[in-house]
Amino acid sequence: MSVTDPRVLSRSDTRPAAPRSRRRNVVAVGVWRARFELLQYFRSGDTLFFTFLFPIFMLGLFSVAFGADGDVQIAPDVPAVPMAQIFLPGMVAAGMLLSGFQNLAMDIAVDRSEGVLKRLGGTPLSPVSYFLGKIGQVAVTGTLQAALLLVFAATALGVPLPTDPAAWTTFAWVFVLGITTSALLGVALSSVPRSAKSATAVVVPIALALQFISGVYLTFSQLPEWLQDVAGIFPLKWMAQGMRAVFLPDEFAVLEQNGAWDLAGVAVALGAWLVVGLVLSRLTFRWIRRSA
Repeated sequence: MSVTDPRVLSRSDTRPAAPRSRRRNVVAVGVWRARFELLQYFRSGDTLFFTFLFPIFMLGLFSVAFGADGDVQIAPDVPAVPMAQIFLPGMVAAGMLLSGFQNLAMDIAVDRSEGVLKRLGGTPLSPVSYFLGKIGQVAVTGTLQAALLLVFAATALGVPLPTDPAAWTTFAWVFVLGITTSALLGVALSSVPRSAKSATAVVVPIALALQFISGVYLTFSQLPEWLQDVAGIFPLKWMAQGMRAVFLPDEFAVLEQNGAWDLAGVAVALGAWLVVGLVLSRLTFRWIRRSA
């Protein structure tokens, strides 16, 4: 048979198609899995409240409790603004943390403990498709949560939203980096709880502590310097800082640790944590615990 035989060329031309087909199949299964995860998510009342509606509830609570007297000036060099506007950036960041980090860490730990992951491991579902499904669910629910939070802040609490397109561009990339990083770190942390019962005890205190030291429930500039340094190690501080750059007047930048919004630092920190989360989630994820 000649090397120029059309049958030889036909076979050689089709060889690269197999990997491409497999990649398309992995993505397609991941999209299907994301749809399934969304249906499960919105059928769970407790999850829906504590990771979806909780930031909205807390924003309303803090605004009523601390903003009853009108606009507040939290420092001499910054203008007075509604208390809801001060808390909004932190609540947006907390929503990303709850949707990705807390929600996934607990859900995957429970699925592993109850044997759901073991059964999935016996199917053609690949870990990549499973990850894509979880991250897709987080992306959709996180986006809906942020949209509801902003609508609630603007309509019910009178928070002025940015009109500058550059501010919304900053919001977009901080949100995408933040929620993706949170999701990957949640997948990685899910390997720590040894049972469904211990998942809440392991995950919730970590998420709660990060919120208190990262400027969500307390004004970040009022925290001790050493605690600000500790918070700077973790991604939530940078997510909240990026959101403060979006929703607060420029004068508030002087209250940051370095006296500036430092959006380049926000991008570097979140990018680094995204890589860490990706590596850890891939290294630690197992359908079944090694000790099982």
